[in-house]
Amino acid sequence: MWLLCILSYLYQRAGGSPTTKMVMCQASELGFVSPLFICFICVSDSPKPKPTFPIHSHCLCPSPPRKTHSEGKMGSLEVERTTTGWAARDSSGILSPYTYNLRNTGPEDVYVKVLCCGVCHSDLHQVKNDLGMSNYPMVPGHEVVGEVVEVGSDVTKFRAGDVVGVGLLVGCCRNCNPCKTDNEQYCNKKIWSYNDTYTDGQTTQGGFAGALVADQKFVVKIPEGMVPEQAAPLLCAGVTVYSPLKHFGLNVSGLRGGILGLGGVGHMGVKIAKAMGHHVTVISSSDRKREEALDHIGADEFLVSSDGTKMQEAADSFDYIIDTVPVAHPLEPYLSLLKLDGKLILMGVINTPLQFVSPMVMLGRKTITGSFVGSMKETEEMLEFCKEKGLTSMIEVVKMDYINTAFERLEKNDVRYRFVVDVAGSNLIE
Repeated sequence: MWLLCILSYLYQRAGGSPTTKMVMCQASELGFVSPLFICFICVSDSPKPKPTFPIHSHCLCPSPPRKTHSEGKMGSLEVERTTTGWAARDSSGILSPYTYNLRNTGPEDVYVKVLCCGVCHSDLHQVKNDLGMSNYPMVPGHEVVGEVVEVGSDVTKFRAGDVVGVGLLVGCCRNCNPCKTDNEQYCNKKIWSYNDTYTDGQTTQGGFAGALVADQKFVVKIPEGMVPEQAAPLLCAGVTVYSPLKHFGLNVSGLRGGILGLGGVGHMGVKIAKAMGHHVTVISSSDRKREEALDHIGADEFLVSSDGTKMQEAADSFDYIIDTVPVAHPLEPYLSLLKLDGKLILMGVINTPLQFVSPMVMLGRKTITGSFVGSMKETEEMLEFCKEKGLTSMIEVVKMDYINTAFERLEKNDVRYRFVVDVAGSNLIE
């Protein structure tokens, strides 16, 4: 989903003289950076800056002084335990068994035995260091479903035996405006579920492992009756679509929507939009996925963007278009499809400029905007919505020893539409 870039300003800390550098950071499932959302990060001149954009950041900062829990420390290192995951050691992206420490369960922590984990396209880009900002060893995976084994003394949301999910984030500052308004995914100090540094100085590792420890704020309960393997991709791809539809007031019936690109996020976009009562058109550059979109995923129409006649016939007919395309493409053909006040919502993250002429938006009061995954509150709502509507991801379940082959196939777009690793059923130690 599970994958979108945000504008993140990090201000100079006292006593430093910052230099500003532009960091292209990938936060969507496909791993490129849109200049519409290039992130400027202020870092200290110190040779070991604090990482500011995890999942991709260099975790070079020294471990901070030990804090009490009330000061923001979420967990304890007094007693560590180990788990085994599959990690990449270098930019070859090849994963193999790796044993590492987990922090002890702190007062607000949940210790989770991992059952399964979805494979997002961003995982592939991270293990291969496509943006030059990965740290190794790296255990990827941010679409995690597991069973609670132990909870901290202050945990109120969960108990042992609960089936829960952990997504893209495992921490935030809790003090900024985004955090205080349940938009913690836009916090400038958010902590990613892997390839980041946690508040205790440890490197975060993801869900391709036997167990993990997470703060209860960043854990969600999987609704009863929902199959874990089906639920896992919803923690990224599902909420990535649900969030903008809700935020922009598009979660009402009777709208006409377009889904540009039919991949992991796109296929969930069709399902969620249909469940909201929308007339949904899949927009694609070729006719190749027409039958699948209409007969298997449930789209109402299929529009080939290279067919000028059909595109002209569809002009001024969409209330919104969710654009998941991860490569450079002109926006004007899709802006022309929008009604007055229509919205083009960018989700595919791209590393080259996107161009359009201003009258395309001015003369129809149209909006080009973006959205980045979803909040914890939205994730909980989305899971309940999917349970109520009977929505699931289209998945292929594999064992952990297949993960390197799965990455190869994912790179070739040879999956419909998400791999999910059966972690609990795999031999993690070879």
